[in-house]
Amino acid sequence: MPAVRPKKQLGQHFLNDKNIAARIVDSVKADRSDYILEIGPGMGVITFGNKFYAAEVDSESVDYLKRMLPPLTPNLIQGDFLELNLKHKFQGTLAIIGNFPYNISSQIFFKVLENKDSVNEVVCMIQKEVAQRISEKPGTKTYGILSVLLQAYFDIKYLFTVNEGVFTPPPKVKSAVIRLERNSVSKLNCNEELFIKVVKAGFNQRRKTLRNSIRSVFHNVELSPRFSELRPERLSVKEFIDLTNEIESQMNS
Repeated sequence: MPAVRPKKQLGQHFLNDKNIAARIVDSVKADRSDYILEIGPGMGVITFGNKFYAAEVDSESVDYLKRMLPPLTPNLIQGDFLELNLKHKFQGTLAIIGNFPYNISSQIFFKVLENKDSVNEVVCMIQKEVAQRISEKPGTKTYGILSVLLQAYFDIKYLFTVNEGVFTPPPKVKSAVIRLERNSVSKLNCNEELFIKVVKAGFNQRRKTLRNSIRSVFHNVELSPRFSELRPERLSVKEFIDLTNEIESQMNS
């Protein structure tokens, strides 16, 4: 009896092109990490190699993978990646790979940030618009919160665009594959918790100048002329660090 394929779930569209899967796998620098974790393996198109683990929340997909890829079973984690304690599960460095469900891709990246000290690399396929936003440079309309926070700790490269026809079912938008490589920054030259708050405050009202958007959160702060009339998309990571230090200095005075 042929195996029943799992249903689409969590906004995921299953990749059915093995050439694209091979390009994704080839983009991973596997020798840099102690473990490789795939998020949402679906039908096991990307799945590869030793030291490999896979996290899958859908029970039908898990049953399918156990039938079709028995060697993977010991390293198959049934559960939600967003709830997985990565530091407890993996005692070492980690590369993350996958065709991320579109509707939770931002949440996945925030979890990567929470585990930035152990995540060496991420190679993933996501909605093209999100990939462009994450890899974008300052001064553009799509540059935003995730752009700044991820670029603070990762070198990001947009690898290639993927058309709709290689998925089952086809999505209504194009996809893209990007690679995030952990950079050499072990700690930002500022209060990192405050840095996150400052970045979010700036972009939550991105049409306003920083003087107004920052004041809506940090009520008694008066920005210097260097920052006050700029909009958040103009600032590089380094400038957001400087802005954070300026705000903290006033908060502590």
